[in-house]
Amino acid sequence: MNNWILPHDHGNGGRAKLFFDLLSAENRFTAAAEVFRLLDDPSRVRIFWLLLHSEECVVNVAALTKMSGPAVSHHLQQLKAAGLVEYRRDGKETYYRAADTELSRLLHGTLDHVLNIACPILTDSGSSRDLMEQIHDYMSTHLDEKITIDALAQRFHVNTTTLKKEFKLVYGTSIAAHLRMHRMEKAKRLLRTTSDRIADVAAAVGYESQSRFAQVFQRETGMLPTDFRERGVGSAEESGDSSHPA
Repeated sequence: MNNWILPHDHGNGGRAKLFFDLLSAENRFTAAAEVFRLLDDPSRVRIFWLLLHSEECVVNVAALTKMSGPAVSHHLQQLKAAGLVEYRRDGKETYYRAADTELSRLLHGTLDHVLNIACPILTDSGSSRDLMEQIHDYMSTHLDEKITIDALAQRFHVNTTTLKKEFKLVYGTSIAAHLRMHRMEKAKRLLRTTSDRIADVAAAVGYESQSRFAQVFQRETGMLPTDFRERGVGSAEESGDSSHPA
């Protein structure tokens, strides 16, 4: 292509070279096509969906899917070769589960959405609370990292709609609001007990921008971080801060 001018200019000619370069990476598209080809068999999709939600042996997979053991083993070998399924051995028994990879997590949410099936992990109230507590614990120990709902959904194998709904049922607030509360509590503790720079405090609670951190802190507390530190606000309320519902 000369000068990257498309035969018909519909207003996106400026991106022609970008598209051309991306489309030239045929190996990527071949790999994607292989994944879709692998999942073009309904029985294989059923097995993979099951293993996204439960670790099972071949005998149990066969019983749950009403398939023969050899047929299940055949599908499992193909899924394993594609990196979608992994296994572990316990004595003479072999257990299969979906691989803990980004691709599997993406396919998990996609299949639940396409099949219009609520994630079975969350259909039981006890299991739902346990999972939400795991997600809460993960967030509270990674306050210095960028955390998004999409990333949480992928990590914990649940679609975003269900995640937001179940989290609010358990904690009574949205994920964003709950995360912000914990970040501000940690920020106040750091401002009270350390001499760290404001920029370092901001980074410690997940804000790359000091100005954005100051804006949120002021909105939540009514004062700027520097004023909070200078006035020693809350120094006698350390234990009170930790009493917020978690």
